[in-house]
Amino acid sequence: MVVAAFIASSPAHAQDWSYSAALYLYAAETETSIGDRSATLSFTDALENLDSTFMGTFTAENGQWGFALDYMMTDIGFDTATPGPAYSGLSTSIKTRILTGYLSYRLHETQTVTTDLLAGARWYDTNTTMTLQAGTLPTNSRTTADDWIDPVIGLRSRFSLNDKWSGTVVADVGGWEDRETWQVLLTADYAFSDKWVGRFGLRHISVSNDGSTNNYEFKQTGPILGMTYHF
Repeated sequence: MVVAAFIASSPAHAQDWSYSAALYLYAAETETSIGDRSATLSFTDALENLDSTFMGTFTAENGQWGFALDYMMTDIGFDTATPGPAYSGLSTSIKTRILTGYLSYRLHETQTVTTDLLAGARWYDTNTTMTLQAGTLPTNSRTTADDWIDPVIGLRSRFSLNDKWSGTVVADVGGWEDRETWQVLLTADYAFSDKWVGRFGLRHISVSNDGSTNNYEFKQTGPILGMTYHF
């Protein structure tokens, strides 16, 4: 489970800056692999195996232009079974930091729908170790400790249903050379007041790097729940 921050949008007025900040709870299924070694942590076991986490988002908009920063940090560890007597199990430790920055430009706006073009970059930092515990064979560890930056481009749309309910869709894709990253965020949003908006939905994020010594892949998918403050 991951505490994260929504990529939130706030209503903008010409020549008038508006801001939002959010924190949320992200109960994600986590899949990771280093070379031919892979492990999966189900979202139902996420909280039990969470060591530390923080995620937050800040957005600012002025007329058609804006920017957003989304930071995600997670530290999880878990054990999975392995077939046969060669090893007694697989221990996985995943420490990740993801910082995504967007410049946004309003492509379309009506009373009920807004759509923004997003362009920016995603920094990904990981220290992931996958250790096959001794069985008939001795302990064997494999580690990826690296960081990189990929350009990303995407879209963000917000749909107003009534005075209280709205929806948000964010999707982006990016990469460079042998690297690839993409994400999708879908939320239903409820306005408790002009300042506070509650959100729940689903998020998927994927990062891969096939250019390292051992091909690396990281994916998280799961429900999301949180609160955004507009100011």
